[in-house]
Amino acid sequence: MAKTAIDERLETALRAGGHRLTSQRLVLHRVLSGLGRHASAEEIARVSAQRLPGLSLPTVYATLDLFEDLGLVRRVDAGGPAALFDPRTEPHAHFSCRRCGAVADLDVAIDAREAEAAARATGAEPAQVDVVVRGVCAACRAA
Repeated sequence: MAKTAIDERLETALRAGGHRLTSQRLVLHRVLSGLGRHASAEEIARVSAQRLPGLSLPTVYATLDLFEDLGLVRRVDAGGPAALFDPRTEPHAHFSCRRCGAVADLDVAIDAREAEAAARATGAEPAQVDVVVRGVCAACRAA
């Protein structure tokens, strides 16, 4: 299978962090990138199991945690039962539907400097600022 730009990005990030490129990491990254949307670890595991029989959910979580640490995914807490992982890593907001649980990207400029400064003033070291707008999506409103 030929290397893609997505594979190159993964390999570069892993090597820069002192990690190896493994088949599990490659498949999990390809699956999340291929889904192209927010997905739970359970969904990523289910889709990946077709290519990696015997893949355990703890391995999926550990790999997604590593990807988050390397800046390859964003963890999104949209108020649902499970965290979602977003392959889109640049700062952006999300919309979360209270009825159906759908999560969508919102293309709006996010200036997190004031929130980060306020966190630093308390002695904290902020890593990420998340903006989640909650409400009812258009499909649920129409139903």
